[in-house]
Formats: sequence, C-alpha cells, structure tokens
Amino acid sequence: MRSRIVGTGAYVPDRVLTNADLERMVATSDSWIVERTGIRERRIAAPGQACSDLGTQAAREALSAAGIEPADLDLILVATCTGDQPLPSTACLVQAKLGARRAAACDLSAACCGFVYALSVADAYVRTGSRYVLVVGAEVMSAITDWSDRGTCILFGDGAGAAVVGSSDGDRGVLSTHLHSDGGLGDLLCVPGGGSCMPPSEKMLSENAQFLKMKGNETYKVAIKTLEEVARETLSAHGLTVKDVDLYVPHQANVRIIHAVAERLRLPVEKVFMNIDRYGNTSAASIPLALDEAVKLGRIKEGSLVMIGAFGAGLTWASALIRW
Repeated sequence: MRSRIVGTGAYVPDRVLTNADLERMVATSDSWIVERTGIRERRIAAPGQACSDLGTQAAREALSAAGIEPADLDLILVATCTGDQPLPSTACLVQAKLGARRAAACDLSAACCGFVYALSVADAYVRTGSRYVLVVGAEVMSAITDWSDRGTCILFGDGAGAAVVGSSDGDRGVLSTHLHSDGGLGDLLCVPGGGSCMPPSEKMLSENAQFLKMKGNETYKVAIKTLEEVARETLSAHGLTVKDVDLYVPHQANVRIIHAVAERLRLPVEKVFMNIDRYGNTSAASIPLALDEAVKLGRIKEGSLVMIGAFGAGLTWASALIRW
C-alpha cells in the first residue's frame, strides 16, 4: 500500500506588496529585485491574521478537493516556522477551527523544507494504517521580516498550502521521500532571538534579533549544490532520469537558484513549475502552494511523475517523488 495526495488547497492573503511598494520602503528597485530573485510581488497577511487562519483556509479547500470531512482526519501536521504562538501548536489551532476533533495534531519545524518533511511523516502514518492525514504548510513570514533590511525583506511573503494524504493500492502515490540536514550550517539562515537561547527582552528587540538573518551568498551556493544532489539521489533510487520526470516543483526561493539547479540536472525549463514572481518565498507554504496551482492549471494530471525539492534553514534539504 502507498500513500497518495487525494486533494490539495491553497490560500494567500488579499494584500499585495509589489516591488514598487518596496522601492518606497528601502533602497532597492523593481529591476534589481526581478533580476536577482524573479519576484515581482508577494502577499502580506492582514493585521491580526495568523498562521492558523491561513492554514485553515487552505485546509478547507484541500478537504473539499479530497471529498472528505474534518471528522475523517486521523492526523493534522502543520509545517511552519511562524506559528501563532510558542504553544499550543498551530496544528491544534487549525484542528479546532476545522472541528476535526478526532484528529491528533502537531507542528513540524523544518523551515522551507517543512512540507516535504511533513509529507514524509504523513506517508509513514498512512502506510501503517491511518486513513487520512492533513499536511499544511503555512507561514506569516512578514512577522519575522525586518522591513529595513533590503537583503531579506524583498524575498518573503505569506501564504498557505495543504494536501490531504490517503491510501492507494495501485502504483499512484508517494514513491519515496529523501530528507537531509546539517545543523553545523544553521547560522546561515536563522532567527536568533525569541527562544530559550535568547529570550524576549529589551536587548533582544534593540538588536532586532527577532527577525530573520541570512548570509545570502553562502546560502545560495549550498542551496544549489544540495538541491541538485537530492534530486539525483531521488531519481537514482528508482532507476530514473530527468527525462522521466513530467514536472519538477521546487521550493520557490529564488529564480536564479531554480534555474541553476535545472541547468545542472539538464532539466528543460518547461518541466519546472514556478510561481515565485507572484508570491515570493513563502517558506513551508511554497511547495504546497505551487502543487495546488499546478493541479488547477492542468500541469499535474493523473499519472504525472512529479518531483518536489526544497532547501531551508537548519540547514535542511529534501525531495520526494510522486506518481500523481
């Protein structure tokens, strides 16, 4: 028995923040942002709109697409690094909003790789008897973005995507997942303040330690290398080549990273799905947002061989191969 994605959903906030808007906030330009990142605009959560709100909207759409009710869920996994609060988990808040009272619920933190990591957990649970697992990737990255830092504020946006994972007796479904991490490189991409290492304090706030910090050049190089490696690992595990892949759905971090990885893999650009121009980097929401859009556009159809790949803080990197 395999696990299979039986329904997807997505949600993004109404507010659009364009590059022109950012030009009025920091010393940058639309042309520079587009050339360096491929991003033209991103969505920003409204005041009071929390991660669980975004995730719940995407979850409802995924449940509808799967044709099941919240009561059918055995487990809810929310992949996020920008949860509503330290505790309870955002997954428990989503569970309450959905009314999925019989489902267990917990968060999974793997930053931009969160959805792939959570999909791997869902796959294991379904293979061992769970009927339906809801996997949500939801982020309010604007909450940890320093809007005075032109190196990072141009990159991130808010949004959520979701997938319902059920069982399949045929050859369709999640063929494999491949997860990696290297905590020794954790300082390349991190939020240093707000936890037990640096609890909230006036000093923490004065140093802006509650905001995301990134060593861009180093992160860029490691991202390309690891995304190529994990894609090759995934294909090799099944005796496949890039020619067999119908669609590659990478984490939407930077268009130059995506193009570089595709070039190294010799993967034609028409086989790569990108929506980074409209949403920016939405961390754990990135891949489920893209999957849902690809399904709705007909880029993913029954029988399509889909490979997903992500890289994020931790450092983490991951991939999965899915026969849709």
